[in-house]
Amino acid sequence: MFVHTIKNAKPIKIWQSSYEAIDEKCREQAEHLSKLPFAYKWISLMPDTHAGKGMPIGGVIACDGVVIPNAVGVDIGCGMAFVQTDIPVSLLRDTITGSGNLVQAICGDILRNIPTGFNHYKNPQESAVLDKAKAEMQLYEADAELIPQIDEGYFQAGTLGGGNHFIELQEDENGMCCIMLHSGSRHFGNMIGQYFNKIAANLNAKWHSSVDPSWNLHFIPVDTDEGARYIHWMQLAMDFAYENRNIMLTKVKEIFTRYILKYTGIEPNFMNEINCHHNYAALENHYGKDVWVHRKGAIRAAEGQLAIIPGAMGSFSYIVRGKGNPESFMSSSHGAGRVYSRTAAVATFPVDKVMCDLKEQNVVLAKYNKSDVAEESRFAYKDIDDVMANQTDLVEPVKKLFTVGVVKG
Repeated sequence: MFVHTIKNAKPIKIWQSSYEAIDEKCREQAEHLSKLPFAYKWISLMPDTHAGKGMPIGGVIACDGVVIPNAVGVDIGCGMAFVQTDIPVSLLRDTITGSGNLVQAICGDILRNIPTGFNHYKNPQESAVLDKAKAEMQLYEADAELIPQIDEGYFQAGTLGGGNHFIELQEDENGMCCIMLHSGSRHFGNMIGQYFNKIAANLNAKWHSSVDPSWNLHFIPVDTDEGARYIHWMQLAMDFAYENRNIMLTKVKEIFTRYILKYTGIEPNFMNEINCHHNYAALENHYGKDVWVHRKGAIRAAEGQLAIIPGAMGSFSYIVRGKGNPESFMSSSHGAGRVYSRTAAVATFPVDKVMCDLKEQNVVLAKYNKSDVAEESRFAYKDIDDVMANQTDLVEPVKKLFTVGVVKG
């Protein structure tokens, strides 16, 4: 870690080899954060950091008395879920079904039964989170424009989404199969994020705020009515994202169990479940003060806390234990971090090269449209092991995993 200082601004602490190792747009956004009057102590950039919308992805900012919708992002509560099984990957690869081996059959069944991309369920699904919201409508009724999103959310509960979201079968160092998935609050959280960013922008213009509007870091004081409403809606989206991952993980475990039982006679056991956010804001105490810590593409890594850091498909992922480093506000990276934008990745890496790479690594891909597969190939991302090497003071790896089969939107 090193510190970059700017005159009349908060320091920027960076878990990278050098300031120049970060792309220019990311540096510019980090400097905007450092000049915010309510930024607390310093800005922290994780080793996977790259430019985002307003705030760098892989960025952490603690704010005194305000929340910044764009420092959370529009996929509120996006994060990871994981579970360990006691089934060897070799058994999955060697057992043949009518739809290929068990890896191929399970991934194909997941793709057919969990909506991906922009697809939703045709019928409303069960959602305890949304049921609770409807029972507490007084918390949300001031934002009438968002109310229909609660009803629409029932069709999105248990859906994967697109982009960098995935469901993977993975192999650990002992040859055992694990399940990992990445998803968030879907369109529900997206609408909440956009709505409150507009409210923040209007408020800041009304107040003639000193924060440059071109930075896209519009803020809302938490002691205002608008601030309280954003926090309620943000928490709802976080709870929905958490539930969304749980619903999918339950369905994947059911599919996995059905195939393993049918073709091997073995009933799998599941253990060590983890479910964690990496796009959110939370009130935490750091250096003796309660502040709103915004993690946009960063995980909480308190001492002893288990969390998930995925790589790109066809690469490695990690289960980690946090070290509680106060200089990162007890945070670490949330993944490998992009090197190429999605558009640049598609223009640079042909589909056949990506597909050949996955085949050479014996990785099964379940995806309806493969024309954009390069967007999420391992070539578009930083080397996850380089990222991990830059944050040895933030987390300790406890499990290393490699992609066996991946379901993508």
